[in-house]
Amino acid sequence: MSKDKPNFAFYWAASCGGCEIAVLDIDEKILDVADAVNIVFWPVAIDTKYKDVKAMEDGFIDVCFFNGAVRTSEQEEMAKLLRRKSKTLISFGSCAYSGGIPGLANLYSRTEIFETAYLDNPSTVGKTVPKTDVEVKEGKLTLPEFYDSVKALHQVVEVDYFLPGCPPPTELIVNAVEAILSDNLPPKGAILAPERSVCDECRFERSEKRITEIKRVYDVDELEDKCLLEQGILCYGPATRGGCGARCLNANMPCTGCGGPTSHSLDQGGKMISALASILGIDEEEVISQEELDKLLDGVVDPAGTFYKYGLPVALLNRRLKK
Repeated sequence: MSKDKPNFAFYWAASCGGCEIAVLDIDEKILDVADAVNIVFWPVAIDTKYKDVKAMEDGFIDVCFFNGAVRTSEQEEMAKLLRRKSKTLISFGSCAYSGGIPGLANLYSRTEIFETAYLDNPSTVGKTVPKTDVEVKEGKLTLPEFYDSVKALHQVVEVDYFLPGCPPPTELIVNAVEAILSDNLPPKGAILAPERSVCDECRFERSEKRITEIKRVYDVDELEDKCLLEQGILCYGPATRGGCGARCLNANMPCTGCGGPTSHSLDQGGKMISALASILGIDEEEVISQEELDKLLDGVVDPAGTFYKYGLPVALLNRRLKK
């Protein structure tokens, strides 16, 4: 292993694995990366163990790309271990950056999740919930503790840089790696993505036209070649940081917000709710019945999943508790 190359590490916590694939999606440039760095830890690709990381000196890893939210005690332990062993820790992808889709589990308690998955489920046998340890004749078996809340990486350890996206666009990954190798990273705490919104990258011009109905894509017989919001389809572009080239919109699918909030936004979901309210066909002076209002808002079938699909753990109201 060359000492003149930076040491890179990759880790996968509570996520789907798409961020691991995104690293490979940089195509032949992965060969340039492999030639320019030492990959010292990447459980999905090379045979390294936790004990190998623990044996490293603190700061041995120059850059660690950590993807996934923190859901279990094992993931928290690894977040703290990799923070200690890494000079630079990058929150890689939506799940690490803001909790991601796993963060929607914060709408329910651990007890409710276990009841649904293991008890009130016709596909399970035995009706037993996971335990952190159990004695068998061969000895003690252990599992990580399943926490009651999902957290973004920076809610557990200090993070140096953030690279959003589900998964991060390959262009942003390449830009980040090139900035690292050329020692041209911005000040710590920066988000390695453009300041502009997805709307600024969209081929459709933004419209001030009011809408009178909220639809899903499959409710529309034929999409017009114009802004999806103008057609009544919920599109998260106004509230979402760009850098993806409006890829979903280029395929006639609305933005769902994986790039995280635009700059200076306290709450991504709140900003999108505000943007939606501004285009609903209701004038300030207009009085409509509760029935009409309910019918209009019924178009938002899943409010939490719509407005906080990727960022519930970092939202101003970040979980639901039942007495």
